[in-house]
Amino acid sequence: MDVFRLTGPAQMAGTIDVRGAKNSVLKLMAASLLAVGRTTITNVPAILDVRIMVELLVRLGCEVDYDAAAGVVSIDVPAEVGIQADYELVRAMRASISVLGPLTARMRSAHVALPGGDAIGSRGLDMHQAGLEALGAVVHLDHGYFVAEAPEGLRGSEIVLEFPSVGATENLVMAATLAHGTTTIANAAREPEIVDICTMLVEMGAQIEGIGTSDLTITGVESLQPVTHRTVGDRIVAGTFAFGAALSAGDVTVRGVGLDIMPNIGMKLRDSGATVEDLGEITLGDGTLGKGFRVIGAERPHAIRVATMPFPGFPTDLQPFVIALNSVSDGIGLLSENLFEARWRFVQEIARLGAKVRIDGNHALVTGSEGLSGAEVEASDIRAGAGLVMAALRAGGVTEVSGIDHIERGYENFVVNLRSLGVDIERVEKPDVLSFD
Repeated sequence: MDVFRLTGPAQMAGTIDVRGAKNSVLKLMAASLLAVGRTTITNVPAILDVRIMVELLVRLGCEVDYDAAAGVVSIDVPAEVGIQADYELVRAMRASISVLGPLTARMRSAHVALPGGDAIGSRGLDMHQAGLEALGAVVHLDHGYFVAEAPEGLRGSEIVLEFPSVGATENLVMAATLAHGTTTIANAAREPEIVDICTMLVEMGAQIEGIGTSDLTITGVESLQPVTHRTVGDRIVAGTFAFGAALSAGDVTVRGVGLDIMPNIGMKLRDSGATVEDLGEITLGDGTLGKGFRVIGAERPHAIRVATMPFPGFPTDLQPFVIALNSVSDGIGLLSENLFEARWRFVQEIARLGAKVRIDGNHALVTGSEGLSGAEVEASDIRAGAGLVMAALRAGGVTEVSGIDHIERGYENFVVNLRSLGVDIERVEKPDVLSFD
């Protein structure tokens, strides 16, 4: 069993380059199924989830070239692709469900195993099903597979989402691009990753109006064309290192993501006493132009109050980092989780580092202390794992984080990047305690 071993306290300082968003690139790869031919996606992070999606597309019959170092994935989609996404892969990554819309739209049939991924609460597929049914598909569950059939093709419809679900919005927009007629989606999600996907679809020839708003209008077309598209930067990874700087009294420059797509994040960092500087357009590590910002943490952060909400509100994915920051603040902070009910598993682990957190319903009341102490902890999901690592920056002694496969699903070169910022962290192999050989 491999773990991350970090010796603290540590102060992050330096420059970090952030590549494309995990929550965008996986859906861009799925969207490539809508067009016959070779679609190329750049600014791709070298993370485990990308490799899983590559394997899924290969099993569907695509030819995929993936250059992790260059951050480029090229997907050659044949005229006929498979329609079944097997449990073996889908259970490892929830984003696999994003092939449902494209396969139903172009192949008129999709059999996708119910997804796995992070254990952070109930994230049902009711809205996916209702939306596809509104577009004319017959949808049912069959032996653990989500089955959608549209032998006559999809047809435009009016869809009202009961909640601005990111996954449902993505799947339904992709499906609607090849539907007959016009589709409207009310209460659509507005995340930057949604904008990125819609932008690529338009480049492919889709007709989409209202991009970036909660009301989308999609006029179906006969076919789409393959394109080359650059993935939007990962605001969650950027926020991870930004909060790391703030809670460790560090000084970190983030390149590849601008504050314009993370407005609430910058505001809350300033509330903590950190200095946040918008660097505007700068030269990135790969020589291209992009945006960036700098965070200089206060000697000790102020406690902050945060409520997670759909974009443009504060992202739920950064919830663990707010709790980590508040745990070493000079006051009492509050985190209200309004999106996922089971994200409190992180609290049990950060408490092992000495954090004082009280849960009341969907609220986490955090009493700050001057420092934490190293301990053995376990990651339950991608962001919880990274949050524990960031909390360990203010923990005296050695912290060992297990379950690091979760972290590597969403963060590329995590140890290398942290070491470049001055953190004493390494990946080490530990023998399994329970062995019956």
